[in-house]
Amino acid sequence: MSDSNNTGKLVGALLIGAAVGAALGILFAPDKGSETRKKLASQTGDLTDGLKKTLASLLEDSKKEIDDNEKAIAGDYADGV
Repeated sequence: MSDSNNTGKLVGALLIGAAVGAALGILFAPDKGSETRKKLASQTGDLTDGLKKTLASLLEDSKKEIDDNEKAIAGDYADGV
């Protein structure tokens, strides 16, 4: 579980870094306010989609690990351990 936990932390840090970088880049760009808002909305949507996919993947990995652990425990119980 620690591997998926570390992966989750790494992905979260990368997403936060990308979001901050994109926001700073857009805010310092010489565009009109309406264009900046459109770009921010687009970037936010992209970030949200990426975050949803990453969380779904992490949840699936965690579910698989839990299922594997349950099977191992059930096998030990069946063997009389």
